[in-house]
Amino acid sequence: MKTKLLLIALLSLFCVSSFAQTSPAAKAAKAYRQMHEHEIMAEYVSLLSIPNVASDTANIGRNANLIVQMLERRGVKTQLLEVPEAPPVVYGEILTPGATRTLIFYAHYDGQPVEPAKWVGGDPFKPTLRSASLEAGGKDIPFPAKGQPFNPEWRLYARSTGDDKAPVIAICAALDAIKTNNIAINANLKFFFEGEEEAGSPHLEKIVEKYRDLLKADAWLICDGPVDQTRRQQIYFGARGVTGFEITVYGPRRELHSGHYGNWAPNPALMLSKLLASMKDDDGQVLVKNFYDGIEPLSETERRAFAEAPDNDALLKRELGLGWSEGGGKKLAELINLPSLNIRGFVSSSVGTTARNVVPSTATASIDIRLVKGVDHIAAVDRVIAHIRAQGYYVVETDPDDATRLKYPKIAKITRQGGYNASKTSLDLPISKAIVAAVESAHGKMILMPTLGGSVPLYIFTDNLRTPCIGIPIANHDNNQHSANENMRLQNLWDGIETMAALLTMK
Repeated sequence: MKTKLLLIALLSLFCVSSFAQTSPAAKAAKAYRQMHEHEIMAEYVSLLSIPNVASDTANIGRNANLIVQMLERRGVKTQLLEVPEAPPVVYGEILTPGATRTLIFYAHYDGQPVEPAKWVGGDPFKPTLRSASLEAGGKDIPFPAKGQPFNPEWRLYARSTGDDKAPVIAICAALDAIKTNNIAINANLKFFFEGEEEAGSPHLEKIVEKYRDLLKADAWLICDGPVDQTRRQQIYFGARGVTGFEITVYGPRRELHSGHYGNWAPNPALMLSKLLASMKDDDGQVLVKNFYDGIEPLSETERRAFAEAPDNDALLKRELGLGWSEGGGKKLAELINLPSLNIRGFVSSSVGTTARNVVPSTATASIDIRLVKGVDHIAAVDRVIAHIRAQGYYVVETDPDDATRLKYPKIAKITRQGGYNASKTSLDLPISKAIVAAVESAHGKMILMPTLGGSVPLYIFTDNLRTPCIGIPIANHDNNQHSANENMRLQNLWDGIETMAALLTMK
């Protein structure tokens, strides 16, 4: 692990040292950050200290109010965009007289739910500085005294350090650097910080429709996601869609003694395991009929971008301790252009110290499907349900009553969880090329990714508003996004400030 980290660090150092920044704003941002690291980190820690699960209405309001204050201190005109029963979107704008271009910067301030017991230290909302990643043996260290620098390889641990409060801090610090150095802002700038992205953005479409006129722009810049595994900056031009559902299968009405009833009572855990195994082959190919139908072909520019992307598979296998990977030899960058079916959780009775010698009464699996352009999220689940029926299951939407249980030998309850479709923006658009040029002025040649592996509801912007969306991520790839012990490598935040400065001042 330490050897791998050293190799990445050396590669990153080479990339930085071999490139001279041409963006005056990025240069100014670097100098400003070096002089104000403590102030930047203090504001970051303050924001991270507020719990931010979307369903926690009181604390979500505290997050929104703090971000409003942060923006207003930078001279940004703000307001809350609201619809009933939804966390507010924090909206801000800086309008430039005579500007011919308008850019909207998107990030979200909510985070995934937390399980404190799985966090080292136990409190996901108590930001903790560590000397390296936990996987690399990082230890808790105190914040340096004022006047002492931060080591760029240190990590800050807290929920939403990388996903997605870092871009909010990077934008604010970049605005400070621009103002301090009297650097001109050339475009109209708008900021859109959502409060329920990690809950699936159920109200985002309504908010966008209500404030449609306010949100007119030439492009949305999506400041979410990780940089490449080599630590090089990447830009993405699309995101996969996502949908989810749960499958519950049924055995006896109550748990039964496995000695008295084993070999006789159907075991739902085994039934569900076999059902799930029927959905994919040993290489990870989904066996559900028509699962891959409708995929939109890649353009020539997209195929070239994937061909030029780094091959990080061997590096990732070493990092993650994997002796093999799915895909039949295809690269990760290629596979994220296909829809995927993932078992994200499985529950049936108990394990460990609470395990009992029983035949379980039910078994439930939670599934997510990642979607690519051309595959509809409703149709994707319909195809899986058709597969389940083809395996001999009677499908229901609620728990079966006694008459149903006695009539059908195999029953599966399907609980749909909504979702949205994939989105793409052409790499060949003039605005796409302009944004690539702006980021390259701060960091050199970019890695261009036609789509991100993760999901963001970009279709609301690209399909409903007919506006291009381009992703500018800044978080480290190993930030434990969505998991316990989420973290941000400090150099990624420093680089992000320079990236945002270049974008905020692009012509």
